[in-house]
Amino acid sequence: MVDHLIAFATSHYLLVGAFVILLALLIAHEVSRGGRSVSTGELTGLVNRDEGVVIDIRPAKDFAAGHIVGALNIPQDKLMARIAELDKHKGKTLILVDAAGQHSGTHARELLKAGYNAAKLSGGIATWRADNLPVVK
Repeated sequence: MVDHLIAFATSHYLLVGAFVILLALLIAHEVSRGGRSVSTGELTGLVNRDEGVVIDIRPAKDFAAGHIVGALNIPQDKLMARIAELDKHKGKTLILVDAAGQHSGTHARELLKAGYNAAKLSGGIATWRADNLPVVK
């Protein structure tokens, strides 16, 4: 199997080179689109120092099933319409949390454009739970 792959790569080096370049561009685009990420430890530190506010952008039903202590629930489809609610937290880092970290980066970039300091929790609530950190129901 590996022999076939090596033979293909050496025979079609231009095709393989183009694939590698496109893959690198795709990865770079996704990283830049996602905004700044924080780990569960960084999130905990920011909140404990009163420098961060957790904004859970999952639907209310998912939020009710379990969320990070002290998190505010503003579903992602209503985030920009309810942005005025975040004005009192303008001096803090708004840490957006979704199910698996797939959508929060896009919304964090929107908040950055609106003048807020925003980041996303890397891996979302799934990573929080995987690290055995507490959730409130």
